[in-house]
Amino acid sequence: MVQVLTDLDLVISKSYISSDGGWFMDVFHVTDQLGNKLTDESLILYIQQALCANRRRGVSKELPTCLHREVRPRHVSTEHTTLEMAGTDRPGLLSEISAVLFELECHVTAALAWTHNTRAASIIYIEDGFRGGPITDPKRLAHVQEQLENVVEARHGMGERRSVRLTAPAPGQQTHTERRLHQLMYANIDYEPCQGCNGGGAAHRNNCTKTHVFIESCEEKGYSVVNVRSRDRPKLLFDTLCALTDMQYVVFHAVVSSKGAMADQEYFIRQKDGCTLETDSERHKLTQCLIAAIERRVSHGLRLDIRTHNRMGLLSDLTRAFRENGLSISSAEIGTNGDRAVGSFYVTDASGYEANPQVIEQVKKEIGGSIVVVNKSPGWTPKTSKTPSVASLSRTSSGSSIHEDKPRFSLGSLFWSQLERLSNNFSSIRS
Repeated sequence: MVQVLTDLDLVISKSYISSDGGWFMDVFHVTDQLGNKLTDESLILYIQQALCANRRRGVSKELPTCLHREVRPRHVSTEHTTLEMAGTDRPGLLSEISAVLFELECHVTAALAWTHNTRAASIIYIEDGFRGGPITDPKRLAHVQEQLENVVEARHGMGERRSVRLTAPAPGQQTHTERRLHQLMYANIDYEPCQGCNGGGAAHRNNCTKTHVFIESCEEKGYSVVNVRSRDRPKLLFDTLCALTDMQYVVFHAVVSSKGAMADQEYFIRQKDGCTLETDSERHKLTQCLIAAIERRVSHGLRLDIRTHNRMGLLSDLTRAFRENGLSISSAEIGTNGDRAVGSFYVTDASGYEANPQVIEQVKKEIGGSIVVVNKSPGWTPKTSKTPSVASLSRTSSGSSIHEDKPRFSLGSLFWSQLERLSNNFSSIRS
């Protein structure tokens, strides 16, 4: 459900989730990106149909026809060959991969790349550069993968974790692209360095803009209770639920709300086998993974929005221009629609400092097309130290922590007090 709303770029300001005993009740308060109430009847119809279809058999190809605008295709692709890459963040790695794809006559139709805690992951959708359509020939797939593996291996040292996977489209087996990126980063163990501020107490937590996670037991109900407080941003709920689901936790009840720049989330969870989190190591790992899921989408650097003509080798040209001008990419997203290509890149200089405006102007001249320079990402503070860090693309570690004191106010306490009254007002749902 959250995935459907997220893919439509809707803002979830408040949510109540409850599922137990074979019943569920989910409530989402949503607006558009400008905070306006949804009034488009076609959009409302699409949401209704998508939610029902998603619970039964998945969203059909015919469903988007009721919506008078396109649902962004990058989230799930069933028509292109998929390249998944994960490993250590290295300067120019995305540029070299896209250059090899161009040399092998592979056309990039969409790409998404994240970096976090010196780790990197990307998903690139490609098609045959001349004939179009997916690359399905096993021999050619094996050859392309071998060449890509050589590039990635050359950029990694002995024992460094890395993976390259190239697959032909397989209907019915696709995973949401951004969720898959979370899975790749999790498998890459990008969560291990996550740690937070040393401040404690409710007063500090209420004034701190870093991510706070607190886990306790609710013995009366048989749940583990996870409280998360962090800076509010788009897709925050989606990212948190991805982490919980991929770690095999089941969310039975949840309350989510945002106020100003901050968001509070409270989850009542169990593991799939019905057990709660019993050990400190389990709680510590879950805390790290939640922090990573929240932080890894937060881009660092100057954002460049690009709109240009779609052509063979476009991603290679863009990333080469960044590399040759000493810029590093902290995250990237680009997609194509017909003869147009639209993308966003967050860039810093090679040491993680704010990019020089003159360098940005030079890049704009080399790339051509329409390039809009957007202000730096929210919450990112450019480096002031004169000593460059070791990592090249992702240099800002997560700032978050576990606090041993309990929150003064639990959203869940209010939720539990209202749940019985609300449930009495609903009759049976018949499908």
